[in-house]
Amino acid sequence: MRKGNECAKEQGKMASRMGFIDLVTGRRGASGFGSSSTAQQVSEGIDASKLTAIVTGGASGIGLETVRVLATQGAHVVIGARNLETAMAVKKDILCQIPGARIDILPLDLSSMESVRKFAYQFQALNLPLNILINNAGIMFCPFKLSEDGLEMHFATNHIGHFLLTNLLLDNMKKTAKETQVEGRIVNLSSIAHMLTYKDGMRFNRINDQSGYSDKKAYGQSKLANILHAYELSRRLKEEGAHVTVNSVHPGFIMTNLMRYSMTLMRFLKFFSGFLWKNVSQGAATTCYVALHPDLKGVSGKYFSDCNEATPSPFGRDKDLAKKLWEFSTKLVK
Repeated sequence: MRKGNECAKEQGKMASRMGFIDLVTGRRGASGFGSSSTAQQVSEGIDASKLTAIVTGGASGIGLETVRVLATQGAHVVIGARNLETAMAVKKDILCQIPGARIDILPLDLSSMESVRKFAYQFQALNLPLNILINNAGIMFCPFKLSEDGLEMHFATNHIGHFLLTNLLLDNMKKTAKETQVEGRIVNLSSIAHMLTYKDGMRFNRINDQSGYSDKKAYGQSKLANILHAYELSRRLKEEGAHVTVNSVHPGFIMTNLMRYSMTLMRFLKFFSGFLWKNVSQGAATTCYVALHPDLKGVSGKYFSDCNEATPSPFGRDKDLAKKLWEFSTKLVK
């Protein structure tokens, strides 16, 4: 119970930083949208029929809702999924709702660099353009475990897998943007939990160290990495003059299978703080807003919450930390 109370206190602190009144009331921000806005609402009237998007983890939770909304707006969506049977069922369901929807499925396990490379190879073999990359998949609060590549599982799945995938697909995105003159967009799913990381932000010298391991802080570290990855990649793309933007988002508190390792605790927290939680459609709203909305043309290297630009933690704004993470990650994937 004490552990639950501690988490509840941290959740309350995070909510206050987000703007408590805006979060609870759903009051719209400068974008015209707020915490109660849905993915369908923020995408209304947007023609995505000429766009191709990849959504990792698109077979469940907010990834599934993101796929559904993108398909509704006409986009050709490629789902990267670990469970192909579930993904096929999702595709069938969406086709029933949206006849003519264009959806492909490719196997992807983000905790495996081999799987990530295979996914990228298979996608390239489809000879498709790539306008949007949504790095959505992830794990949360899992017990200490190393991936097949010998990396702590949160860091491997939530950051390294997406870091490698983005690098492998980046040339395709640049080429597509140049040929079509349509801005490419990369969206990293982070979390306000990035504020609950280790003392120095990133444990570079102890990434795989079980000593002092915390499932909450390890998750927070990986979500901080998502923000820093977007920040540094944005800087590099701007210097290069590439017509591709990259931003990170906090989707909000949503009860999904992502919480399978801590479902009892999360249900306990939700019972006492239900007004802070979103449904899946609201949870996918910020992702869809950043991926599709024309008002964000040219906006890059930013962090969004409730469909509005927000301010990440001091670690999330640390340029040197972002560069160090980039160099560290580059060595790991090589």
